[in-house]
Amino acid sequence: MNPGRKDATIQVTIKRLPHGESLDAPSYQSALAAGFDIAAALPNGESVTLQPGERRLIPTGFAMELPPGYEAQVRPRSGLAMRHGVTVLNAPGTIDADYRGEVKALLVNLGEEPYIIERGARIAQIVIQSVVRADLSVVTQLSASVRGEDGFGSTGS
Repeated sequence: MNPGRKDATIQVTIKRLPHGESLDAPSYQSALAAGFDIAAALPNGESVTLQPGERRLIPTGFAMELPPGYEAQVRPRSGLAMRHGVTVLNAPGTIDADYRGEVKALLVNLGEEPYIIERGARIAQIVIQSVVRADLSVVTQLSASVRGEDGFGSTGS
């Protein structure tokens, strides 16, 4: 399957949890969007205020089932990050194919003002990616390379 083709899809099953029942289902916001938006499933009438520098785990009100060989990456929404400094702290956060619990987003406010999150607010996005697992081998020596052990900043600016 060519990843650029319209038929490059996989089946991902979504289970709504009781506190997410009245929310819009996660969805792609445009025909060619790479990620689908997820919303805050806070209790009705309640909000969360993220103070500058504060982080909080926000529920989404759904769980999902990915096929083997895939992961879901929780990523920031660019507008939220640009306008308010609110981002996903562990971006991208990985949801493994064998996880069946509630999807949550670990948000942090890197902005200068408090940010209020209300029920139903789109707080992050999820991109589904294929996973390649490594066959790990422990050795006593690695092969030589031109770069060698030169690390951070070694290739210039």
